[in-house]
Amino acid sequence: MIQLKSDERLDYLLAENLRIIQSPSVFSFSLDAVLLARFAYLPIQKGKVVDLCSGNGVIPLLLSNRTKADLIGVEIQERLYDMAIRSVEYNGLQKQIEMIHGDLKDMPPVLGLNQYDVVTCNPPYFPSKSPDIMNPNEHLAIARHEIYCTLEDVIRVSSQLLKQGGKAAFVHRPERLMDILSLMREFRLEPKRLRFVYPKLGKEANTILIEGIKSGNSGLKVLPPLFVYNEENEYTPEVRELLYGKSE
Repeated sequence: MIQLKSDERLDYLLAENLRIIQSPSVFSFSLDAVLLARFAYLPIQKGKVVDLCSGNGVIPLLLSNRTKADLIGVEIQERLYDMAIRSVEYNGLQKQIEMIHGDLKDMPPVLGLNQYDVVTCNPPYFPSKSPDIMNPNEHLAIARHEIYCTLEDVIRVSSQLLKQGGKAAFVHRPERLMDILSLMREFRLEPKRLRFVYPKLGKEANTILIEGIKSGNSGLKVLPPLFVYNEENEYTPEVRELLYGKSE
């Protein structure tokens, strides 16, 4: 029987028929995590995949439905790591998913250099501000602001972990696109696929999904746009399928 703490709740990952521990005061995953988990390339059978900034383990849980590869999640916040561990155990995925409590900047020597097929990351989006501007909730501030890791840290470590030809996939904000592209090239992650996500038709993009290949050849594909809501403010068919699975 799973033990829930304070204001935790057990939510469904509907399309995957899994459950996950969430807490509104500590961490609840967003659509961004689902989009990244669906966007990332994965080996179907064998392989080694690392998810950085793993939070409550939502991305490794989502990825487990798409691959039989070994999955590792890395999370620096002990409370979130604990939530992830219990979610993995609840779903009986301990043999496939390993959670590590630690700083992603320490992971290359811990996990091994040039060994992984795929790295995913839903990193903090915003440069660190003065404490009085950031969210007073420490857990949310760390998840959203570059307090413990910068964008450069994320991309550098991803490259160090990946084998030649391995793929890194990130979800981020459009205003950071040029930073992301320049850092990816600096650390030998050649950008290969880019998708813009829009709240709805006629609005500006508010999310990007980008994938790079370590030491890959140049050639970037811009994929068709993804719209989250239709004119009736309901999920579009593509997003509804990502969240809830194919309808009968």
